[in-house]
Amino acid sequence: MNTPRRHFTQRLLSVASAVGLVAAIGFGATTAHAQEKKTLTIGATAGSNFDQLKLGIKPVLEKKGYTVKLVEFNDYVQPNLALAQGSLDANLFQHIIYLKKFSADKGLNLVDITKAPIAPLGLYSKKRKSLAEVKDGDRITLPNDPSNLARALVFLEANKLIKVKAGVDPLKVTEKDVAENPHKLVLTPIEAAQLPRTLDDAEFALINGNFAISSGLKLTEAVVLEKTPDHYLNVVAVKADDKDKPWAKDIAAAFRTPEYRAALDKHFAGYARPAFLQ
Repeated sequence: MNTPRRHFTQRLLSVASAVGLVAAIGFGATTAHAQEKKTLTIGATAGSNFDQLKLGIKPVLEKKGYTVKLVEFNDYVQPNLALAQGSLDANLFQHIIYLKKFSADKGLNLVDITKAPIAPLGLYSKKRKSLAEVKDGDRITLPNDPSNLARALVFLEANKLIKVKAGVDPLKVTEKDVAENPHKLVLTPIEAAQLPRTLDDAEFALINGNFAISSGLKLTEAVVLEKTPDHYLNVVAVKADDKDKPWAKDIAAAFRTPEYRAALDKHFAGYARPAFLQ
């Protein structure tokens, strides 16, 4: 009398085992697929950041078996939004201060995975050849995003063109914190990508290095170049959930390879570098 019940129970166990096996296979395939991601989409701003990826990073990753697509941007907003939305796997265009502030302001969970070189901020002019030629009332255009605006004002103070109020956090300086402006300079914040275009009108423009280069300017043409501190070096950013994935680690490792260093030495002389690339 127990035989039918036993056979029924055995059939249930067989079905359960089969379902479990299929689920395990499916999970294993999904996990393997995630680990074997071999197509990477990396964004960068136009100019030296994009070129570093094209000349120094893409070839290294391709040798490791990745297919790499590079996406070029012309502003400081879209690369992080694209990263957060998943159309990019990583980006290269910003320093850590900007990344943290932008992520906090927009509610994004983005993190850095490595430092990278950056073309220094520079003061450029078509009308003046040196700081000795600064005249009262000269107009200086500078980046308008908060982190780079603070950076630019600290740069101007370091070159004795203005003086900032004592005790103000140098990473959060604004125009309101300018205590002394002996030449009555007209400080005009502009969207960073547009700064090269202001050189025909302004006496000076403080231009982020990548946008200076993408516009055809040379670092050697700057009236003064920034002595870039580490917190203004570029970083590679990814979503926080991706930072420990094999492909993210491969991207970070690519920046430490001899091939990348050789590309820097050949094409990006004069760039500020992290310690591991000195």
